[in-house]
Amino acid sequence: MAKDKALKKKRRRLGDRKDGRKIRSMCPMNYVSPYIMPTRSGSTNYIADKFDTAKMDDYIMQKRAEGLKGFGALHMFIAVYVRIVSQRPGINRFISRQKIFARNNIEIMLTVKKELSLNADETVVKITPPPTATAKDIYELLNKEITASRSDEESSFDSAAKILNYIPGLFLKFTVWFLKTLDYFGLLPRTLLKLSPFHGSMFLTSMGSLGIPPIFHHLYEFGNVPIFISYGAKYKEYKLDKEGNVNEHSFIDYKITTDERICDGHYYASALKLIRFYMQNPHLLDTPPETVIEDID
Repeated sequence: MAKDKALKKKRRRLGDRKDGRKIRSMCPMNYVSPYIMPTRSGSTNYIADKFDTAKMDDYIMQKRAEGLKGFGALHMFIAVYVRIVSQRPGINRFISRQKIFARNNIEIMLTVKKELSLNADETVVKITPPPTATAKDIYELLNKEITASRSDEESSFDSAAKILNYIPGLFLKFTVWFLKTLDYFGLLPRTLLKLSPFHGSMFLTSMGSLGIPPIFHHLYEFGNVPIFISYGAKYKEYKLDKEGNVNEHSFIDYKITTDERICDGHYYASALKLIRFYMQNPHLLDTPPETVIEDID
């Protein structure tokens, strides 16, 4: 019998945070590694890969024909990531005060321009889709947030950034130190955690929209984001088939920066393989997953 699609929230215990529960059943090496490698910059792994876009292109055209105007690779990457988290929840962990936590929600951030001009202001959009989200759910949620971010009304993130901007340099340095100290002990208010672009599951950036290749983006030391995904513009390559014929194929390169302390290499590999699987089988994103796997205790 299939498990419930929506996971029940566990009772908060001593040592848990507002944004995640402490994992208590990993092997000893996992508990030691955050002390040996105390920073994200010193615990970073990088992977570069690409995928054939033929199936994705057909799927995108199908979605647009169904009325999802502007549906594209950005929605695909987010939908695929959410589906992978539903099956490999370990990639949604994070490190805080040298402890490993399972995040309570899926929180995805991306930077958007308020206007499509060179010097336009930027803002950060954060969405919190459920693990059962379909590609259409992602499309509707993301478009709603992007539309709101480009409205004349100032967002909570912009308001907070403006307040920090008014603080003189020396006092700002102290303010950031104070916030980092609060965060270390899990004492940041929920309102700050909700709007912070430095606290979440994954940060996604589209270099393809700029027409350039993807970059290996660093992980932030402030906050707890463990994964950064960057993808580039679509390009063409010519490949030989088994009969010796030359065929044109379209590809997208993507690069992923990860915090290696949240799970082992085998787990990461099994999760990353699912990117290609879902990009080649995008129709699976039309329906919620049959089961949603909960992270270990």
